Amino acid sequence: MPRRGLVAACLLSLVLVACNRKEAGPAQGPGGGGDRPAVVSTQVLRMQPFADTLQALGTVRARESVTVTAAVSEKVEAVHFDSGQSVRAGAPLVTLTGQAERAALNEAVAAANEADRLYRRQSELAAQQLIARSQLDAQRATRDAARARVAQVRAQIADRVVRAPFAGVLGLRQVSPGSLVSPGTVITTLDDVSRVHVDFPMPETQLAQIGAGQAVEATAAAYPGRTFEGTVATVDARIDPATRAVTVRGEFANPERLLKPGMLLQVRVRRPEWQALLVPEIAVVQAGSDSYVYRVTADGKAERADVKLGTRAGGQVEVLEGVKAGDRIVVDGVGKLRPGQKIQEGGANAGTPAAKGA
Repeated sequence: MPRRGLVAACLLSLVLVACNRKEAGPAQGPGGGGDRPAVVSTQVLRMQPFADTLQALGTVRARESVTVTAAVSEKVEAVHFDSGQSVRAGAPLVTLTGQAERAALNEAVAAANEADRLYRRQSELAAQQLIARSQLDAQRATRDAARARVAQVRAQIADRVVRAPFAGVLGLRQVSPGSLVSPGTVITTLDDVSRVHVDFPMPETQLAQIGAGQAVEATAAAYPGRTFEGTVATVDARIDPATRAVTVRGEFANPERLLKPGMLLQVRVRRPEWQALLVPEIAVVQAGSDSYVYRVTADGKAERADVKLGTRAGGQVEVLEGVKAGDRIVVDGVGKLRPGQKIQEGGANAGTPAAKGA
């Protein structure tokens, strides 16, 4: 009796399971939704104006920059500037002692005056044919040599005054009165920062997209929220064979002298606007090195369309190949789709003209 009761209980369980399956209907597919369409949002592709920016890190350089040094070995007699001072072109910066040169100048001037006086006297005698013409020519050479000696000594004295070669801002003072300087000794630095250059690298693949006159924007960590406007001044004539990059030089006005040589800037070059086929970045599925979108077929199903992508900007990506204007693609909901699955319009873009194919 117990064995027959166990058999009866098993038969009853099997009948109940069969009834439950019949009421539940057909089994669901791998996606869990059976034949139910996936609710997504779509967009009809069209050509749109598009402009992106090329970004790089750049270094600020002064328009004119020089390290001020002495031309001779001598002691510093006087310093005429302070650190950070603005100077005009030709302003004296340092005077070196030059007593020996000044004494030599007095001697040279006296010799030149005497040679000139003798030349004038012999010119009168030569006019009266009292001396030979060769003697007058020799005296003329002596006079000219004496004048050249005066010019030489004056140039040596001029070397004792170190002057600013151009207008600009001086750096830190490196010498004091009494210091012994020689050629190569740094006295200070001088930079013209009224306008500055910003040099930054660009890959050779972007070479055709960059040219003189293009607008450039730059930001600096030292001035959060501030943007500096400039233009591309020139593109280097050579490409670095090691990095395959070309150096681009931008020029920026710097009236407030906020940009200083050596400063690091984030540079953005605005490219000219062009017509492009754009899709939202969220619509693109990346599978390894392949990229694809889901295109909606005429019968309302999703099909995979492999695409070749271009530049990205502002959440949009340029599509170069794979789809065309007028195609409808899935924008939101691509993560739950599979090729051949039916779709149903819905989501954030369901009521927009783009989603309706307007």
